Amino acid sequence: MTGPGILWLLQTAAGFSMAGPMFVVGVGFLRDGRLVGGLGFLALGAIALSFPTYLLNRIGGPKTWLRRVVGRVRRDTTDNGAETDSVSERASKDSSLLERLQR
Repeated sequence: MTGPGILWLLQTAAGFSMAGPMFVVGVGFLRDGRLVGGLGFLALGAIALSFPTYLLNRIGGPKTWLRRVVGRVRRDTTDNGAETDSVSERASKDSSLLERLQR
């Protein structure tokens, strides 16, 4: 039986570091009787807790990054300098991280 991986642990730590203060403020609001604010902060904390996992799944994990790098290296060595890239391949190479997230 294997435990969670190091990447899962990093995602969880990042989520807790963002969501922890929101949970504390939400509980404080609820104890003071401010129901709407407390529930709002608890909801934001729940979103922030899962955001690192969502972001990593959206852009791909380390395996995907390695496949992209290896694919580029193999493509470059097989092309031998030939200009055979299509328009879509050029666009994907030139796209920024923000454009990849928007797709």
